[in-house]
Amino acid sequence: MGLAFEPRLYEELDADERPSLLEALVPVFGMLVFLGVGIVVYGLDPQFPLFWGITFTGLFSRYWLGISWADLYDGITDSLHMGIQVILIMFVVYALIATWVAAGTIPSLMYYGLDLLTPTIFLPITAVLASIVTFAIGSSWTAAGTLGVSFIGIGAGLGIPAPMTAGAILSGAYMGDKQSPLSDTTNLAAAVTNTDLFDHVNAMRDSSLVAFGIAVVLYAVLGVQASGNIPVGRIAEIQGALTGSYAISVLTFAPLIITFGLALYGVPALPALGAGVFAGAITSVVMQGTAFGAVWSIAQSGTSPSTGMELVDGLLASGGMIGGAWVVTIAIAALSLGGMLERAGILAVLAHHLGRLSRGVASLTGVTAVSAVSMNVLAAEQYISIVVPGITLRNLYEEQGLQSENLSRAIESAGTTTSALIPWNSGALFMAGTLGVGTLEYAPYYFFGLLSPLVLLLMGVTGWQITYQPGAAPDDAGDRPGSPSSTDD
Repeated sequence: MGLAFEPRLYEELDADERPSLLEALVPVFGMLVFLGVGIVVYGLDPQFPLFWGITFTGLFSRYWLGISWADLYDGITDSLHMGIQVILIMFVVYALIATWVAAGTIPSLMYYGLDLLTPTIFLPITAVLASIVTFAIGSSWTAAGTLGVSFIGIGAGLGIPAPMTAGAILSGAYMGDKQSPLSDTTNLAAAVTNTDLFDHVNAMRDSSLVAFGIAVVLYAVLGVQASGNIPVGRIAEIQGALTGSYAISVLTFAPLIITFGLALYGVPALPALGAGVFAGAITSVVMQGTAFGAVWSIAQSGTSPSTGMELVDGLLASGGMIGGAWVVTIAIAALSLGGMLERAGILAVLAHHLGRLSRGVASLTGVTAVSAVSMNVLAAEQYISIVVPGITLRNLYEEQGLQSENLSRAIESAGTTTSALIPWNSGALFMAGTLGVGTLEYAPYYFFGLLSPLVLLLMGVTGWQITYQPGAAPDDAGDRPGSPSSTDD
């Protein structure tokens, strides 16, 4: 996935195009109020609260800031252009899950997984396996949409709550994604900060290992607490329900092998997942005896199996491509709102004023983290959380004598990893929709996403792993009055 446009910087806006800080905060405050009232007070889904935010932002931008309707439409178009691959991947993954259920791929993974794993080791093993797979293929979304769905089923069979399993999947997936030179976000973070790709990966390694190591220990503790809770005969009952409805065989793993094989070969996520849909359809015809036309109806409308066991039926039920429309409508609304905020200059103004708060390494690291998380909230897209702070704050890192990999590490640690914690962000929408667990449900167990920004802030305070340009000593760039970063424009 790539970025379709570069957001405008504060310096690129004419004086009459720049909203004041107070003006920039008005639509932000309005959006948060609408989301709070709509979702918390009235219990609505996010679509219409976001629509209220779009309406308010559009009216405010047009009649207070003087932005033309044409410019606002262009902002929406650019944002949707940027997110079109995200939207397509959502549709394809929902079809893939349905065909893999029909093919027996996911049921077979569940069957064999229940034989191999125990509640005590399941969560840490899930996190580690997810990180290895994601590192190899470079896509957290592909790993979560394929193996992740199977892990949810295995965890349920072992008596592990789905939010815990989802948290472990996400921790592993984003750990592997950050360390993989094949990852699009890893490459993007390096590119926008003018950092060598492998310098960027190496700069993230130690801090990521600390956060992930703590997360794995926490999952091991959760696993010990969950052990012993499986009713007698439950696993055998689940496996019996699976074998009674599907032909369980390692041959059904063909779609999984094809999809991951293409990803390892360097094929981008969308065509690799698309091939997985076709492989699932063919496997369903060959292994399960499904009619060719029926397979594509399943891919479109989803699965509703009748295995005789309610738990298994619920785990293997899927919405197909049509079921993905609910998630996609939220993504479109959130991307549209983010595009309007960008075109009105609001994102640039907020990032600029956040940058002015920096007085040294510790505060600059904190400002970078806040900027990245803020962009995830406002623009609902992890690419913006990388690009806006990466470009806006680049000069401040140079002024303080810091190597560019400090910035690239910071925007990934606080931007990429936290995208799955914002309910209306495309990353969270994908993960919640694919794994069938709400964002606010899995968030407390997504340890890596919570720990990664905290480790980053600790690095800024202690100076651990902070690197400087040749000739720039640490005491030349510390928090002190009169440092270059403290001067006003």
